[in-house]
Amino acid sequence: MGFLRAGLEAEAYDREYTNRELIARLGGYFRPWLGRFGTIVLLVTLFSLAQTGAPILAAQGIELMTGSGGVQALANSSILLISLALLLLGVLTWAFNWARRLLTTMLIGDIVLALRLDGFSAAMNHDLSFYDKYQSGRIVSRITSDSDEFGRVSVLVTDVFSQLLLSLMLFVVLLTIEWRLALLVLGLAPVAFIVSNLFRDIARRITQQSQRVVANVNVSIQDAVTGINVAKNFRREQGIYEEFQEVNNQSYAVNTWRGIVLAGVFPVLTFFSSVGTGILLYAGGYSVSQSIITMGAWYLFINSLDRFWFPMLQLSAFWSQFQAGLSATERIFALIDAAPVVNQTDDRQVEKLRGEIEFRNVSFRYSEKEQVLPDFSLRIRAGESVALVGHTGAGKSSIAKLVTRFYEFQGGELLIDGQDIRSLDLKSYRRHLGIVNQTPFLFAGTVTDNIRYAKPSLSDEEVERIARQIAGGDWLETLPDGLQTDVGERGARLSMGQRQLVVLARMLAHNPAIFILDEATASVDPFTEAQIQQTLDLLFHKRTSIVIAHRLSTVRAADRILVLRQGAIIEEGSHEQLMEQGGHYAELYNTYFRHQSLEYINARPDRQPPDQPSRSRGTAAQTSTPSPTAPNPASAISL
Repeated sequence: MGFLRAGLEAEAYDREYTNRELIARLGGYFRPWLGRFGTIVLLVTLFSLAQTGAPILAAQGIELMTGSGGVQALANSSILLISLALLLLGVLTWAFNWARRLLTTMLIGDIVLALRLDGFSAAMNHDLSFYDKYQSGRIVSRITSDSDEFGRVSVLVTDVFSQLLLSLMLFVVLLTIEWRLALLVLGLAPVAFIVSNLFRDIARRITQQSQRVVANVNVSIQDAVTGINVAKNFRREQGIYEEFQEVNNQSYAVNTWRGIVLAGVFPVLTFFSSVGTGILLYAGGYSVSQSIITMGAWYLFINSLDRFWFPMLQLSAFWSQFQAGLSATERIFALIDAAPVVNQTDDRQVEKLRGEIEFRNVSFRYSEKEQVLPDFSLRIRAGESVALVGHTGAGKSSIAKLVTRFYEFQGGELLIDGQDIRSLDLKSYRRHLGIVNQTPFLFAGTVTDNIRYAKPSLSDEEVERIARQIAGGDWLETLPDGLQTDVGERGARLSMGQRQLVVLARMLAHNPAIFILDEATASVDPFTEAQIQQTLDLLFHKRTSIVIAHRLSTVRAADRILVLRQGAIIEEGSHEQLMEQGGHYAELYNTYFRHQSLEYINARPDRQPPDQPSRSRGTAAQTSTPSPTAPNPASAISL
């Protein structure tokens, strides 16, 4: 059965809770709704009383029919009275049950809502390093599927409670009629608890596997939908289908095995129920023949046995489902309780930032085997723009991630305006940060919505004013509906350059004290690059900026260039100073940047002055005049 468990291991942050811990914690979610819960308990009690009265009235009718006077002793009024009473009990049973189910649905809905909100809040507050380790589809499954599972199980609680209450009331009635037969009925109850308890642990384990395989299915679907463009480009639709089929088959196998395991409890209980019924029939029949009890009392015992056993059967089934509910909440609470990687020593509010950043002997690693910054020191003055260049793995992105406080460093100090970054309240600190990634992300909605995302209080006029600061607003003419253009899912209806411009406009609206740019011009055309560069000049002005540079234009715009190698600064200065040194930066420039320069473009053999046209293959070559703001879009140094 190993194939059933493949890929279904617990996450590293998962933990085990006892049933008592889980129930106590869930009690906190019920506490705000104690009034509604009390009403449900009252309705359940009334429902059980109404159900209890039905067999008692039926037994009374049999007593009247088999009494000393026979049928003649049964008056027409008595027949009518019992009939009306049974009808009334039926109506009351329906009314109490309907009201109970309505309030239960509302109560569980509110609790699931609160539980899902807590899970979502925890997911939003976890550090980015958390998402580096764990797949988002699995996290989504905990918030959605597991909370739904808990809701379904919780609705069953009132059903089981009402049935158990009914059993208790019937037992009290039976005890007053014939205590020996009543104890015989009660003696069958432990069987149900023993059998259900035997299934408890195995039900818990198989249910956890079932929930994990659902998470795998969610991950597979999410990856397929997100990467559908790439899949179609490489004609991998069939491959994706086969991968999903494998995961789906695993889900089928695990859930089938779960159904077999959980269904095994019913035949066992049914067997014992049949044995108990046979014993009670014999004992009750013997008691009637010996005039120990009446025929009506015997009927009540037989009728009550079924009503007594049904809750026991339900309880056994519910126990397995209850374990599913507890397992679901266990996964949600594990997500909520996952220890943060980023640890703060204080929560000082940050009202304003000058933007001074200082690394003091900072050491940072993603794992024990992945040392990135061994002993890093750097001071960035307030208002200074710094470009980070270097080969992949040099530590450029890691520096930005530490400043944003998305990752925890292991040694040294990181100071913001002279204060330990660990002492600052993260939410208030991050309000002063602006981050633009290489791949821009837009939310569904209009261009205006995405710009206003940084500052919801902005009016339409203010949004337009900000948008027109970029390239004089000319880029708005390329949008079908201007600022009201629907960007589509993740901005799919806009070009990469248009997305970057929207993101930069959003950043202008945000007006951060510290601006971090993961080069925004790496994947755009020269014209759009020029527009972006103009916007970057606005963002760099009187603002601390850290740029992970891929383009020569951005490198030259920075006040200082830092050249990194293996987590250490090996060179720094302006472009001209570094070129004069003829060191690592000059090597990088000649390898990656030189072809982007205006001098290089003009010096290319295929370039001719406008007054010296050339011909190729009988066709006049087109002339062009290069622009310093529109370099060749070839990419350079990667992260």
